[in-house]
Amino acid sequence: MSALREFAEALDLDEPRTLLQSGNLVFRSRARAGALERQLEAEAQLHLGVDVEFFVRSASEWESIVARNPFRNEAKRDPGHLVAVFLKDSPDRTRAAALHAAIVGRETARVDGREAYIVFPDGIGRSRLTSMLIEKALGTRGTARNWNTVLKLGSLMAAI
Repeated sequence: MSALREFAEALDLDEPRTLLQSGNLVFRSRARAGALERQLEAEAQLHLGVDVEFFVRSASEWESIVARNPFRNEAKRDPGHLVAVFLKDSPDRTRAAALHAAIVGRETARVDGREAYIVFPDGIGRSRLTSMLIEKALGTRGTARNWNTVLKLGSLMAAI
């Protein structure tokens, strides 16, 4: 993750920090999230030769994501089976309904703006609700983090 921090420093992002080997980067910037996403993606392609998507959220957005979690009991009882999916775009109600229709197991999902919250009671590895299926149903790209990681990233953001 040192390469990711160095990449961020080269772009003049302040206080870049990473969390374990998760591919998550926390930093300070005055730029808007959408502009940062485009800049990070373009710079990664140009300087690293990597075609990768970035999903940027501000510290206040992150606090809201945690506060809006509709699965508070699951977050306390079994945070490793709760994920937040960070989306590029906000799916409409039809797309959210398509996600619910795609569920064939015991999973439960709620879409709220540019995030989806999904409980995988039997584990993610056993679920037929894959990231590809989630993205197809919602009509947008996404990246998921389990609730433990969401909370750790929130703590890391609060520390800078």
